[in-house]
Amino acid sequence: MTCLAAADAAADVKTLVRIEKYRVSGGSGEALMAAMDRNGPSHGFAARAIAQTRYSVAWEMGWKVEDGQCRLDAADVTLSVNYRYPELVGKASPALRKRWARFLAGVRRHEETHGRLARQMTVKARRAALRVVADDDWFCIRCCWSAKREVARVVRDVYADYEARQERFDVLEHQPGGPVDRMVGALIGRRR
Repeated sequence: MTCLAAADAAADVKTLVRIEKYRVSGGSGEALMAAMDRNGPSHGFAARAIAQTRYSVAWEMGWKVEDGQCRLDAADVTLSVNYRYPELVGKASPALRKRWARFLAGVRRHEETHGRLARQMTVKARRAALRVVADDDWFCIRCCWSAKREVARVVRDVYADYEARQERFDVLEHQPGGPVDRMVGALIGRRR
């Protein structure tokens, strides 16, 4: 397991990256695919994935009231990204190892795109939240409930937009003849 951290000072979004591996072995591309089908990360109710990107976002917000208006004074955001990849263990022919290396590079590219989209989402949500200004609530001075509700709505909308982008990316990548299909075909030695 590997854990990395990065912060973009301009965006004030801290990113924590954790890499996990699960073991696969086999003497052919088909055997490796079968091992990934058995041991890969859960995907849905009964399916398994080749690899997986999971992420979560944690917010720490500070509020200020000025001239009867509430706004975020500080928004420290931490994005935690967890990648899970297969790791080839055991004996494999040099040709299979070469195909595996190309396959894994493509898998990493795919998963890192999910991570990049999650980061873009987090930066955009933070920027949108910092733009929210709302009148202080007459029934609870300095509570900023209206502003907090508006920030929650704005962030939810940004998240929904980016989740749709994640889904569109997966649809394109996983379509028949798409990049994932071609990577699997190259691993098992299927000619195009």
